[in-house]
Amino acid sequence: MLVLGLETSCDETGVALYDSERGLLADALFSQIDLHRAYGGVVPELASRDHVKRMLPLIRQVLAEAGCVPSQIDAVAYTAGPGLVGALLVGAACAQALAFAWGIPALGVHHMEGHLLAPMLEPQPPEFPFVALLVSGGHTQLVRVDGIGRYELMGESLDDAAGEAFDKTAKMMGLNYPGGPEIARLAAQGVEGRFVFPRPMCDRPGLDFSFSGLKTFALNTWQQCVGAGGDHEQARCDISLAFQQAVVETLTIKCKRALKQAGLKRLVIAGGVSANKALRVSLEKMLGDMKGDVYYARPQFCTDNGAMIAYAGCQRLQAGQQESLAISVQARWPMEQLSPL
Repeated sequence: MLVLGLETSCDETGVALYDSERGLLADALFSQIDLHRAYGGVVPELASRDHVKRMLPLIRQVLAEAGCVPSQIDAVAYTAGPGLVGALLVGAACAQALAFAWGIPALGVHHMEGHLLAPMLEPQPPEFPFVALLVSGGHTQLVRVDGIGRYELMGESLDDAAGEAFDKTAKMMGLNYPGGPEIARLAAQGVEGRFVFPRPMCDRPGLDFSFSGLKTFALNTWQQCVGAGGDHEQARCDISLAFQQAVVETLTIKCKRALKQAGLKRLVIAGGVSANKALRVSLEKMLGDMKGDVYYARPQFCTDNGAMIAYAGCQRLQAGQQESLAISVQARWPMEQLSPL
């Protein structure tokens, strides 16, 4: 089955072609980072308008790279949620229009299921069951995964997602958007031990997260440094290091608890923050000590992309799932509501 995947949940327009027998044939991505950087974050209306502008050229590009014509495509998969409603509607409307014109089925895909399954695109994919850490700008969740659609939420952030905390902390210090890569870059130049940040909710049982207090701690530390004068650039580096260490250690502690609670030794990390090198190193060491394995997608598939939507859609389409031509999206959509295959 040859599936065209469309991703428009936020500020990246992704298109890909996935074949159930040959694998990923082509993918293309346009990031709106430069568009939103001037505002310090994503502007929903601008995001939607840019998706309209980019979608059809990217589809033509992907078809050309794969050497395919529309008559060869068996189905269209698109992100139906969660995400920005306006942005989601662009992808949904485009997918349903193409499906109607080409006489093929269309299927709305859950954005986070796409992220969760992105490591399946790698040469050595994980086997079920496993624990997944979904960590991005909008979500921080620990999920037990026994199969596609068989998800048990084990823990989640009670306030800011980890990626959101990275972005907001960076903005407080006057860094460019997106903040995650900026903090990771500065952390490499930080002085170890100058600042020590708390590890939120690690001193109590449970698998939930909270990063809003950590963000406030970073703000207070930055304001104290500004008030004291001195080298502000080095202060940014040292705060970035302390902040990143706190987030990474908190995520690692909770992942270890989740694996022990589930009785498993396989961990998948997915979402934009999974590209953070310090997080990967920490989780690899933890799983190495447990004699387990950690899996993640290549960096280009950690952030939003069409390949993960094409893959996830293909699995469900092959199982016989499809939907009407109604254009329907969901800004909020708990992953536990998905039907198992």
